Amino acid sequence: MMNEQTTEAPGHAKTHDIVVNGRPRTFTGQKISYDEVVRLAFPEGPFDVLYTVSYANPHGRDGTLAPGQDVTVKDEMSFNVGKTNRS
Repeated sequence: MMNEQTTEAPGHAKTHDIVVNGRPRTFTGQKISYDEVVRLAFPEGPFDVLYTVSYANPHGRDGTLAPGQDVTVKDEMSFNVGKTNRS
């Protein structure tokens, strides 16, 4: 008989209450990626454009995310996502 083991360490499946573009959202996991934030902000896309993603963390540092990056999620984090202006 085999023991079932999860590959996730404790805390990795924690649910976090966050805000994306002023709307409350729930995210499960330890880190959230640029793509995951964009899809929470714009579930219907478009996904073939670049977005500016900034975040405010009441429990740490604020910052921005670029494609391919992620950030450790904390409860009450706020994300702002908008289409990137190109000139």
